[in-house]
Amino acid sequence: MKRTLQIVVLLLTLGHLSSGRAQYGAQKRADHLFSQFAYAKAIPEYQNMLAGDFNTAHAHRQLAECYVLLRDYHKALPHFKAVINDEGTPTDFYLKYGMALISVGEKKAAAAWLKKYKKTNPEDRRAMKLLKDGNLASIVFNSRQRYALQELAFNTSESDFGGYMYQGELYYASGRKDLNTGDTYGWNDEAWLDIYHIDPANPMDTPSPISGDINSKYHESSMIVTTDYKKDTVIYFTRNNFFNNKKAYGLKKEVNLKIYSAIKKDGKWVENRSLPINSDYYSTGHPFVSPDGKRLYYTCNRPGGFGGTDIYYSEIHERGRIGKPINAGPTVNTAGNEMFPFVNAEGQLFFSSDGHPGFGQLDVYSAVTDSLGTITDIINLGSSLNSSADDFGFYADKDGLNGFVSSNRAGGKGSDDIYAFTFTPSLGVEGYIADGVNGQILAGVHVALFDQTNGRLMAETYTDSTGYYTFPINRNAAYLVEASSKTHPKGELYLNTSGTARKTKMLRRDVTLQPVLDLKVLADLNKIYFDFNKSDIRPDAAKELDKVVRLMTITYPEMVIRLEAHTDPVGSHTYNDNLSESRARSTYRYLIEHGIAKERILSVRGYGKRKPINDCLGKTDCSSEKLELNRRTEFPIVSLKGPVSDSELAK
Repeated sequence: MKRTLQIVVLLLTLGHLSSGRAQYGAQKRADHLFSQFAYAKAIPEYQNMLAGDFNTAHAHRQLAECYVLLRDYHKALPHFKAVINDEGTPTDFYLKYGMALISVGEKKAAAAWLKKYKKTNPEDRRAMKLLKDGNLASIVFNSRQRYALQELAFNTSESDFGGYMYQGELYYASGRKDLNTGDTYGWNDEAWLDIYHIDPANPMDTPSPISGDINSKYHESSMIVTTDYKKDTVIYFTRNNFFNNKKAYGLKKEVNLKIYSAIKKDGKWVENRSLPINSDYYSTGHPFVSPDGKRLYYTCNRPGGFGGTDIYYSEIHERGRIGKPINAGPTVNTAGNEMFPFVNAEGQLFFSSDGHPGFGQLDVYSAVTDSLGTITDIINLGSSLNSSADDFGFYADKDGLNGFVSSNRAGGKGSDDIYAFTFTPSLGVEGYIADGVNGQILAGVHVALFDQTNGRLMAETYTDSTGYYTFPINRNAAYLVEASSKTHPKGELYLNTSGTARKTKMLRRDVTLQPVLDLKVLADLNKIYFDFNKSDIRPDAAKELDKVVRLMTITYPEMVIRLEAHTDPVGSHTYNDNLSESRARSTYRYLIEHGIAKERILSVRGYGKRKPINDCLGKTDCSSEKLELNRRTEFPIVSLKGPVSDSELAK
């Protein structure tokens, strides 16, 4: 019986841990997709966490944000409500919840949460600006992520823009005069734009023109490398249009843009055709191909758009044919200008616009798509990336942590400059709380996060059914994580995020807690009572003794105890000594019969009435209820694990 019970418990434990690992993997996948703007793809993973009862608070918070970013506020509200009153919920959720309530028309409820946010974040001017000038999706994004920019050394006093990485080289367009000996462009007296490449990691490197005949006496810019249906490498790039071999100075129709392709022959790029989506009567340019090679995005001002230039795309068919132009729609395009599309590794569209509310003229935005790929909202990437001037030509590497953006902001070298950016994703700490003796996970443990510099409580939560906890934290900060429960006294760990790698999104910090040496607390044991003048195990006492059995067979299978029985003060010492011994023996027999090895109970003693727990002296000065309190059995712990000392054996 004992062996069967242990096997069943072991199988259940292994099954639970296996399920926990699977759910932990779901969170890793979900959080990665979230960080890459793939919110619709992240939702099923977070829902899997809820179904598996794994870190449900985190899943609810992330689902609330996903649905906000997908502009499905009704679906966001239940997830907000599930965590908004939790002690571990960040205060910026008050703002997000309030804005979501406004979006569904619940303005009175929204006002209460917005006031609560303002009270807890009185100096947050950035969020107030976003409330005034941005949208809810931008508020959610900009509360979590950060960009930092650095100007590149090879910029010139002329235009340099549109960085794109290929085989370790940065390709970009430049109107620099030092490497272009041709005549100048009449509009700004700069050289005609050509495409150059440089090793951005080598500060001593100098730009070189792209090989072959891509560069001409006209403007070339905005290149993208892809493969065609034959798996050959192909370049798409932009060139300005011309009529009758005349340079594009004057008429509007003569300065239109077209997209061309080029292939490599004998190690050089050779122009091979103008794409069929081009026209002599409007501009088509700034191409970018989705990572799967199935869709070509571009900028176009063809008739029938929303105004200015719009973002369009065309499907690239299996045999390489470019499909008809499809407008990206009114969520992306405005009466202003949308241009310079870029698509990241997860298929999310980025672009620049001067028609959406922003920080200046052209700002960089990201589109948000639902599970069907429909664009539902856009996100302004924030004031560090965007400025009061034009910001465009966004490009990011595969993991989104590094990239380039072009800008004519103040402080640059020329009319347009290229800046390298570093993206710092939000940071969190997570971990599991476990018992320091048996290694089993501990659910329901209170976990608090303190600012180590001033001792201020930053957040608090409770471990879930898998013993898991998590907090959002800041970089370059010092924290104290404190965990405690009734059964496991306080445990602490110190956490300093200074020097944490920028690509790190989550720090793992597990905590082990030592259990209290009190069997009544560990087993959640109520007092074991006996009837007057009897030593029989009552039904209510049996339930309590079953708790002792579970604790000693499942939770701490190496625990060693002593067994002590006590009586009330009525009667002589001899009578009570015998009665308590009898009760101790009855309890001992019950434990042995239910699987506890004899050697794990070092001693069995009856103390009679010698150790009362109150001041009762007899029936004349105490009620029957107070007398009964002294009729009890106790289980002092000798050892939770490991050998018992000689001194303990001698007691």
